[in-house]
Amino acid sequence: MTDIDIDYLQGWVGKHESKEDDIGLFPAQALAAALNNDHVPQKGDELPPFWEWLYFLPTPRADATGLDGHPDKGGFLPPVPLPRRMWAAGEVECHQPLIIGQAATRVSTIESVELKEGSTGTLVFVNVRHEITQNGDLCISQVQNIVYREQPTEKAELPPGKSAPADLDFMQLVKPDPVLLFRYSALTYNGHRIHYDRGYAVDEELYPALVVHGPLLVTLLLELKRQHFPKAALTGFKFRAVRPTFDTAAFSVSIKRDKKALSLWSADESGSVCMTIQATLAK
Repeated sequence: MTDIDIDYLQGWVGKHESKEDDIGLFPAQALAAALNNDHVPQKGDELPPFWEWLYFLPTPRADATGLDGHPDKGGFLPPVPLPRRMWAAGEVECHQPLIIGQAATRVSTIESVELKEGSTGTLVFVNVRHEITQNGDLCISQVQNIVYREQPTEKAELPPGKSAPADLDFMQLVKPDPVLLFRYSALTYNGHRIHYDRGYAVDEELYPALVVHGPLLVTLLLELKRQHFPKAALTGFKFRAVRPTFDTAAFSVSIKRDKKALSLWSADESGSVCMTIQATLAK
């Protein structure tokens, strides 16, 4: 068990940083191509929800990058001494769309650092609030929930997951492949090797295959909403990763609408839920 000085780590609470970005055209066009979208984004277009993660990216030096491909610990985020980290959940408020080609500012603040014990061992949860403004107007408020955990010592089969709902409006199959995962890693400057280095993912982090990015799953689910309910504006959504998704089999993305509420979820080849979104609509 790793010793955690939680009082020291909580010294990061309240720390903030500010980043500027011009919300350039290339990242949006590149992601649209990676997702096989028919529409090619142009300057002046509204940026789709959650595509803001193409921007305000950290650019750590190569010699300030850890073995796992993440930036070295410390700096803005607290230096949690646990080897595994993942984006576990989040909550987004959509005030108004970002516009491609216009400068924007993101202010990020460490809201909380908590120590917990789970079935897999010691866990540390770090919550980060991001607020993005453009032309002086608040566009997006978001809370990012990051979890740090201990490294497993041996490979283990995933336990049975919760079965996906049978009641749905639309469903689509997605076949992940290394090219899609590499492109998404590159576009989000995510160096974590579990998404593109199969040998590292299997031999070092003891996954059975490459891991599909949680934010990519969220993006694919929101694309399903855009395809089938394009005129229904999102006011906000909550998402939660409940089970990893791997690149060895197709997975499904599904959606169910109930008036101003949307339920979205992805499920793996066993039918187990992997990512969930609960969203609200303006009308």
